[in-house]
Amino acid sequence: MHDTTALLVELGAVILGLGLIGRVAGRIGLSPIPLYLLAGLAFGHGGLIPLDASEEFTMVGAEIGVILLLLLLGLEYSASELVTSLKTQYPSGAVDFVLNATPGAVAALILGWGPVGAVALAGVTWISSSGVIAKVMTDLGRLGNRETPVILGVLVMEDLAMAVYLPLLTAMLAGVSLAGGSLALVIALGTVGFVLYLALRHGRLISRAVSSDNPEMLLLVVLGLTVLVAGVAQQLQVSAAVGAFLVGIALSGEVAEGARKLLTPLRDLFAAVFFVFFGLSTNPADIPPVLLPAAILAVVTVLTKIATGWYAARRAGIGSRGRWRAGGTLVARGEFSIVIAGLAVATEPRIGPLATGYVLILVIVGPLTARWTQPLAEKIQAMRGVKPGGGAVVETPPKAAPERRLGDHDELTPEHAGEARGD
Repeated sequence: MHDTTALLVELGAVILGLGLIGRVAGRIGLSPIPLYLLAGLAFGHGGLIPLDASEEFTMVGAEIGVILLLLLLGLEYSASELVTSLKTQYPSGAVDFVLNATPGAVAALILGWGPVGAVALAGVTWISSSGVIAKVMTDLGRLGNRETPVILGVLVMEDLAMAVYLPLLTAMLAGVSLAGGSLALVIALGTVGFVLYLALRHGRLISRAVSSDNPEMLLLVVLGLTVLVAGVAQQLQVSAAVGAFLVGIALSGEVAEGARKLLTPLRDLFAAVFFVFFGLSTNPADIPPVLLPAAILAVVTVLTKIATGWYAARRAGIGSRGRWRAGGTLVARGEFSIVIAGLAVATEPRIGPLATGYVLILVIVGPLTARWTQPLAEKIQAMRGVKPGGGAVVETPPKAAPERRLGDHDELTPEHAGEARGD
């Protein structure tokens, strides 16, 4: 078969398959991410039907998928929201980092992966899945709950930390010296600070320069600017993903809203391609040997995420039930764990199978813990003779957390919010 013909046939089959997989996932109430990963495993090297003609195209599509994921993430926040989150949520963010990055780093060192592998796996276990969590909260009707701003605050801190973490990881993966890594980190911090300053002081001017009443022009300008900045950031060893994230932060108001609506379908398409590509690059035969460490790591980090949510909700003055709900909701890992593993797999190939198994477990377990952590905790308390909700502090209004402009599939808006419930 001619190369072009084979490319078209394979791409058509892959995209059609992704559409069918997404429909199946929606029917059973499951995130499509694990199914995308399984599809990639099935059609990658060592899978059932290896894809050869479209591999290079899929790799480029995967790069675009990462860029669009971070761009849309940046569009969800304004600079003022990020600054507010830093001021109010940093203790919870610090606890989140210590409790959830440490198990990954320790596991990597035990497995003999060295410092680079430790930093990469720490990120995999640290970052929760914003998309999966938003979908779960919507499905459970908890958008009006008192613990919801706390959950969003923790997610915002994680997303903002990615702007520092990714350049550091990229520099380590490139094998630069300590001085080079420090320089990359300084550049990243300076760039983030500069972009936040511009967005706070001159955000309207930037948005006005990009704005257009023509959707086609707006799409081309925002997408072109994002890819250009991502390429420059990659050249500076800051990470293309961070460059895209900063472009999203710099845009605000109607421009951000319009760009989000236009780019969400593209993000969904290329993000799905990214997950498939990650599966394609992982040999299915490498996963069974790491299932046990992946399962152990999953169990440990389920407990540490529950503890993180419990602490953050308690700090906001929320009662016992809300604390357990917050902890259980934060468990799911997904897109950004795979992004981090995808960056590291070229330097540490062993992280691919472990990250795949780990994410497959927690993207399925996450919705279950969100639903059952509170009832299970209350049942255990009842068995111990503790009254449910006992020991709760006197409630005060929770500290402000930024509202998030989530994508069409993850909408967190008042129209969809259920009746507010307090504990």
